[in-house]
Amino acid sequence: MKQPQLNGAYYGPAIPPQHNYRSVGRSSGCGPCCLFCTLFKFILSIVIILGIVVFVVWLVLRPSEIKVHATSVSLNQFTLANGSLDYDLDVNMTIRNPNRRIGLYYDYIEAQAYYDDSRFGFDNSLQTFYQGHKNTSYIEPVFKGKNALVGDSIASTYNTEKSDGYYNIEVKLRPKLRMKIWIFKIKHIKPKISCDLKVPVPGTSGSFKETKCDVDF
Repeated sequence: MKQPQLNGAYYGPAIPPQHNYRSVGRSSGCGPCCLFCTLFKFILSIVIILGIVVFVVWLVLRPSEIKVHATSVSLNQFTLANGSLDYDLDVNMTIRNPNRRIGLYYDYIEAQAYYDDSRFGFDNSLQTFYQGHKNTSYIEPVFKGKNALVGDSIASTYNTEKSDGYYNIEVKLRPKLRMKIWIFKIKHIKPKISCDLKVPVPGTSGSFKETKCDVDF
């Protein structure tokens, strides 16, 4: 059978309208991982900036450690008897600040004298001072007195070195320093300074040679 032809437009079933659904109770913000990444990037940026600042300051200042020399010694007495050492030792020393932009405050200086790893002398009466840029200062630790030395090898070491004409004496300095950079003063630093001295036995023809000391910051 033939279907009758329809006049006009044909309308099918109605198309339902589209709805935009929004989830309830959920935030569209950053999650925990995103927050951690942001915090990490921020901290990393701060570290990089501080590193650049420190590097630039180092380039400008170019800090160098102090130079210490024992220039001469005077050993008037150095006698070991019955485990006790009678001594009278003066040491002339120079301290050089090679820095062009850093000054140094020597707020305290302590000197110690050792023989065969046993301490026999102590001097904490050295004057405090300020040392300017590229400046050389002079100090003179004095050790005088009588002390008992502890150690099994001290007597044999003393007799051997006396016959050789030289005593091996170590002088240590323990200063407390403050650095002055422009108008800023940095808190105390305590370098360790050690001088291994080869000192002629009194009354012999030996001579003392200027000795460079080790400086450990």
